[in-house]
Amino acid sequence: MIRWSEIRQYPSAIVGLAIIFGFILLALYAVITIPYSEALERWRGGEAVVENNPRNARPTWVNWFNQENLPPTLILDSRELPETAISYTTISDDIEEKVITMSFDYEYASFVPELTFFIEADFIEKQPFVEIFWVTPNGEEIRAGEVTPGGQEIYRPTQDDRVMRRVEANSAEVGFFLDPSLAEPTPQKGTYQVRLVGLIFEEESDFEAKLVMYGAVHGIAGTDHLRRDISVALLWGTPIAMAFGLVAALVITAANMIIAATSVWYGGWVDSAIQRVTDVNLILPGLPLLILIGTLYSRSIWVILGMVIALNIFGGGVKTYRSIFLQTRELPYIEAAQAYGAGSRRIIFRYLIPRVIPLVIPALVTSVPAFVFTEATLALLGLGDPVLPTWGKVIENARSQGALFNGYYYWMLEPAVLMMLVGVGFSLVGFALDRIFNPKLREI
Repeated sequence: MIRWSEIRQYPSAIVGLAIIFGFILLALYAVITIPYSEALERWRGGEAVVENNPRNARPTWVNWFNQENLPPTLILDSRELPETAISYTTISDDIEEKVITMSFDYEYASFVPELTFFIEADFIEKQPFVEIFWVTPNGEEIRAGEVTPGGQEIYRPTQDDRVMRRVEANSAEVGFFLDPSLAEPTPQKGTYQVRLVGLIFEEESDFEAKLVMYGAVHGIAGTDHLRRDISVALLWGTPIAMAFGLVAALVITAANMIIAATSVWYGGWVDSAIQRVTDVNLILPGLPLLILIGTLYSRSIWVILGMVIALNIFGGGVKTYRSIFLQTRELPYIEAAQAYGAGSRRIIFRYLIPRVIPLVIPALVTSVPAFVFTEATLALLGLGDPVLPTWGKVIENARSQGALFNGYYYWMLEPAVLMMLVGVGFSLVGFALDRIFNPKLREI
C-alpha cells in the first residue's frame, strides 16, 4: 500500500500528480459544460459556427505579447438593440420606412479581416428593400450597399463592385475603417455608426439585421480554417485521450499479467504455446497493421483502441512478468497454499498476481502516454476518427493547412503542449512509484 508520506519525498511525483489531476478536472469540465452532441455539432461547423466565428483567428492571449491590439469579433444584432435604436416612419398607405441604427467603438490597431451582414426578412409577396450606410468617427457617410432580402440574406460588401469603387481600397474592411488623415493605411479609432434604412411594402412585413465583424483574435485557443473553435477539440480531446490511454494501459497490463501467470503456473505445453504466440506477436509490425485496419476497415477510435489492445495482449509484458512469476512460484507461501488444497485459479489470482502488482504499477503508469501518442500518430497520418475532436486531429488539420508556414503556430503548438504535459505528468509519477516500490532504486 502506498503512503502519502512516501510520495511526498519525491517532489517530481507531486508535480506529476498535479498535472494528472489537472487533466482529470479538464476532462470533467469538458464533459459537463459541453455535451457530446453539442461538441460534435460545433466541431462539424454548424450554422452558428459559420456565422459568428472568424477564420484562422489567433487566440485572444496573443494580444498580451503583441504591441498591436488585434481586434476581437464584434457582433451587432438588431434584435438586441434598445427600442430607441429602431424607428418606423409611414411614407404612404402601403410603404413604411424602418431605420436601424447600430453604434460601436473601435480602438484597435489593425483592420478586421472580414465583415458580413446577415439580413433576415419576413414578407408575403413583396420583399423589403434595405440600404446600408456606414458612418465613420469623423462624420463621413459611406453607402455600404443595397440588399433586397428574400428570406435570409448574406451580404459581404467586399464582394460588391459598387461598394469597392466607392471606398477605393483593396477591401471594404479597409475602406470602411481607413483613417484619411494618415499616409499609412491605419484604422480610424472612435465611434462608428451603421444605419440600415429599409422600405417595407406590406403591413406584416419586417426585417432584422446582424453585422458580424470577424476578429483577428478569438477565444482562448483561436479558430481553424473551417471557423471551428479549437478550444472545443482541446477540451474534448482531453477525456478522449485520457480514456484511450488509461483503458489501453489497464487492459493490456492486466491481460499480460494473467497470461504470464497462467503460463508459469501450468508450464509444459501451455507455457510453450503462450511463449510461441508471444514471439510471433512481437515481430508483427504494430503501426503498419493499425494503418491497414484504419484504411480498409474503420477509423473509429474505439475500433482502433480494440486493435491496439489485441496487438499488445501477447506483448513484451508477458515475457517480463513471466520472469517475475518464475521466481514467485518457488516461494514458500505458494507451496503452503498448494498444501492446503488451493486450486490453480485461486493460486494465480490470489497469490501470484497480487505479489507482482507493486512492480507492475510504475510500468502501467508510464505506458499511458505511449497509447495517447499512438492515437495522435494515426490521426497525423490521416487515420484519426472522422467524427470525434481529438488532439491528433487538430495537429493533422494544422499540418494539412500549412499552419506553421502561414504563421498559425498556436494551431499546432496547443495540442502538442497538452500531449507533452500528459507524457511529463505520467512519467514523473511512474518514475517516483518505481523508486518507492523498488528499494534498489532508492539509493540512485
